[in-house]
Amino acid sequence: MSPPSRIDRIITLVVLAVLIGGVYLVVQPFLSAIVWAAILAATTWPLFHWLVRRSGRPGVAATVMTLLILMVVVAPFVIVGATLAENSDRLLVFTRNLVERGPPEPPEWLARLPLVGERATAYWASFAHDGTGLLRELQRLMDPLRQFAFKAGAVVGDGLLQLTLSVFIAFFFFRDGEAIMARMRGAVSRIAPTRGLHMLEVASATTRAVVYGILGTALAQGVLMAIGLYIVGIKAAPLLGLLTFFLSPVPVGPPLVWIPTGLWLIFAQGETAWGIFLLVWGAVVVSSVDNVLKPMIISRGSDLPFILVMLGVFGGVIAFGFIGVFLGPVLLALGFALVKEWATAA
Repeated sequence: MSPPSRIDRIITLVVLAVLIGGVYLVVQPFLSAIVWAAILAATTWPLFHWLVRRSGRPGVAATVMTLLILMVVVAPFVIVGATLAENSDRLLVFTRNLVERGPPEPPEWLARLPLVGERATAYWASFAHDGTGLLRELQRLMDPLRQFAFKAGAVVGDGLLQLTLSVFIAFFFFRDGEAIMARMRGAVSRIAPTRGLHMLEVASATTRAVVYGILGTALAQGVLMAIGLYIVGIKAAPLLGLLTFFLSPVPVGPPLVWIPTGLWLIFAQGETAWGIFLLVWGAVVVSSVDNVLKPMIISRGSDLPFILVMLGVFGGVIAFGFIGVFLGPVLLALGFALVKEWATAA
């Protein structure tokens, strides 16, 4: 059999390139879900392996792991949705009364705020007990608010879809994980026979450390924040706890929840004791998780610089939506660890 001619090789490469491009176009809408599913599977693999040993059936273990991840990842959104539904009537009545009677007189503490206090007080006073003027001002702001709400809803909806899809895909990573890893080790050994498997182990350790540190810290801070808010009687505790969960990877993110809420209790509601309790709870309990637990866990797998965490959070959100809050830092940490390992070996 004669060797293939140059034209045959060119045609083969063109067909291969077209095939690869077509596969990418098909997979691209689900790329973030696939990557996050792989990260979830790799991170929770020790627990899955333990379930396989206990049950002796990989399919059953994969199903149990999928349900557990579904409860941890998707269930909080269901709880928040139920909370919003329960309080929708109360919010509607409050909005109707606010429009009919207008807002009350501005609180005294507003005027004492530096720089903006006097201007904010004058602006508030112009609408006090004037429902018509407030409605007119709200109508002027309605279009930008409607556009913002539509875009925010689209981002949240897409993120929920990607999260749910990633949990579904993770089932197949669990079920067929051994075969996938065997093929991956074979491919890596062919590309870099000397250090390929070592780099794969570095990638696995780094991914687990960063996910445990970032996602584990976010879960702990979200739950602790919700508990503190529930203790002081904030009815939107689940929603604010979920907000704390997403703000956790952001530098000084959780204080953006507990500081304004504590000040609101003190100055607007007159609940000084509960407001101080919430501020102390946030500073001592919630922040201690970020200051102690996260560095301890992440340092075991990767000495991740602060700037990479920040860039990973914001860049991940831009690239992948709100799922990128966690996906971005993991990818940057993985790239940083592999580059550092390669440079050390060189």
